[in-house]
Amino acid sequence: MSTDSKHLSTLISLCREGYREHQEELYLMFYNYAMSICLRYSKDREEAVEIVNDGFVKLFSNLKRYKDHTSFKAWLRRILINTSIDYYRRNEKHYNNVAISYAKHEYITEDAISKISEQEIIALIQELPPSYKIVFNLFVIEGYNHREISDKLGISIGTSKSNLAIARSKLKRELLKLNSESILGHG
Repeated sequence: MSTDSKHLSTLISLCREGYREHQEELYLMFYNYAMSICLRYSKDREEAVEIVNDGFVKLFSNLKRYKDHTSFKAWLRRILINTSIDYYRRNEKHYNNVAISYAKHEYITEDAISKISEQEIIALIQELPPSYKIVFNLFVIEGYNHREISDKLGISIGTSKSNLAIARSKLKRELLKLNSESILGHG
């Protein structure tokens, strides 16, 4: 066991006992990792911070369930994804739902993608309507299949597939727009 994993194990034990200063240390240790996950599911940074905080509340409430032989990061990731889904469900009525529209297939070259930064791509994902964004993230980034997404979100498999197709189409269109702006010198 490495020094880092021993420290983490000790820290988790102290957090289980309710020591606030150690909970804060664990929170700060994994804050950036948590934000990188929650930013993909949120509409903006403020919402992501709220989801991260909700996720850590769940983590500390359920820390006794964490099994020391499993990956803490993977366990935290699952909590954050589920917290993001819960947040979406709680706030779904406040989002503007976009009518389903089938976009033309547009093609984007690998060269176009290489000119766009990671922050720009995350920003484009954040701009997707929530129902499309959550399916896109679960399928493309987290590796869930449509049946699993259907079960998690309480939607049909067909809706999951449709939302993914529309999300991809919208992202392609925005990537093309970004690329053409950078080629023309407007970006």
